[in-house]
Amino acid sequence: MSNVRLIARLDVKGPNVIKGVQLEGLRKVGDTQAFARRYYQEGIDEIIYMDVVASLFGRNHLAGIIERTVENVFIPITVGGGIRSRDDAKQLLRAGADKIAINTAAILRPGVITELAEWFGSQCVVLSIEAKQQSNGRWEAYTDNGRERTGLDVVEWAVRGQQLGAGEILLTSVDKEGGRMGFDADLVRAVSTAVGIPVIASGGMGTVDHLVDVVTDGRADAVAIADALHFNRLSLDDIRTGAHAAGLSLCSHQ
Repeated sequence: MSNVRLIARLDVKGPNVIKGVQLEGLRKVGDTQAFARRYYQEGIDEIIYMDVVASLFGRNHLAGIIERTVENVFIPITVGGGIRSRDDAKQLLRAGADKIAINTAAILRPGVITELAEWFGSQCVVLSIEAKQQSNGRWEAYTDNGRERTGLDVVEWAVRGQQLGAGEILLTSVDKEGGRMGFDADLVRAVSTAVGIPVIASGGMGTVDHLVDVVTDGRADAVAIADALHFNRLSLDDIRTGAHAAGLSLCSHQ
């Protein structure tokens, strides 16, 4: 298994990091710049910024935040939310983002994945999938912070996304998100074994054991962490020490 990346996920509304449960009931938890600098200094491998209100305005509003972040933070940054076109992506990449995450736009017009991959490279294109488990045991892809159904099977959509040119998948379990009861390892494993590109597990981390489980059982290539870091439930040192003790190979600490 390749070195597992630890990623801080910052859901953003205006200038603030916010957090909720199952992507609902969002509350303000702090300043984006303070969180980004802190996680960078503590040795996080990457940062994901998600504009959670972008769907209300039809576009991403994080360019200014990215510009300020990259003045002091020198690790890969992914930006998602409200990105609809090549021009949207270009603006954020010029601001300093390294990768673009797309969800709704890709579902409405799958060809946008190919367009972005051809223009910026597959390594820049992250397919963001919000997954909810259905009564038949499968998972359906959702949009709009887990509120809008798409009718798409998550595993089939992930495979198609790779075929269209996505270089990575951000896989969020809406059912588990914010609950601190562990990732949906079955979901992550189903996607990870179906595609040949990295899969970032997101939603549910509360303990180091949860990380170990989703990597060993779910075969995640990276883990996105929000609540556990934002509220100081775990430190990055705690996470790295516990992961190493369990035999995981992590990306080198800065």
